[in-house]
Amino acid sequence: MNSEEKEITYITNNSYSTLNTLTTTTKNVWFVCHGMGYLSRYFLRYFKNLNPEENYFIAPQAPNKYYIQPKMHVGANWLTRDETKVGMQNILNYFDGIFKAENIPNNLNFIVFGYSQGVSVAMRYLAFRKIQCSQLVLHSGGIPIELAAKDFEYLNEHAKVKLIYGTEDEYLDQARIEQEIQRAKELFGDRVTILPFEGKHVVNVGYINDLV
Repeated sequence: MNSEEKEITYITNNSYSTLNTLTTTTKNVWFVCHGMGYLSRYFLRYFKNLNPEENYFIAPQAPNKYYIQPKMHVGANWLTRDETKVGMQNILNYFDGIFKAENIPNNLNFIVFGYSQGVSVAMRYLAFRKIQCSQLVLHSGGIPIELAAKDFEYLNEHAKVKLIYGTEDEYLDQARIEQEIQRAKELFGDRVTILPFEGKHVVNVGYINDLV
């Protein structure tokens, strides 16, 4: 048997979700990347308590959808360890398309928020495209091992970084938590703030409401 794996390039479509409206009263634009098992339109519910006149949210949709047992809800994931580079390149192109479509004014606070698996794609996008942000929020996710401090040297000196995690997170034992804290400090130095909370692998809405 002569088995060969080949690769092609083709055009595909993908949705994304927004919350509120971008107007002259908008102060903060959020780019929020959901975790595994979410859909973007439902992930936005975590941000509904923030002032709709001042906050506009853009939630990209992970491209790989699947059924979640036992109730067969539809969820999605960003990447796996199989062909990660190719998958990430597709995501970069997709994010580029969103930014082109949204045409975000550069005089607003731009907040990049990654939760769980969304941390890795958010950080890679910033590192590869060198996009300025006023705040980078890393919530309960892993920092990609290939990223280094030099990848984020371009960030404005006033940009803030927040690392949020639950002390009882079932996916992050104490050793892993210490590892991620150390990695965040290596990449961002004194600009990173560590924000633990008592809880499991869940979105901390209280911290979200206090970010702006």
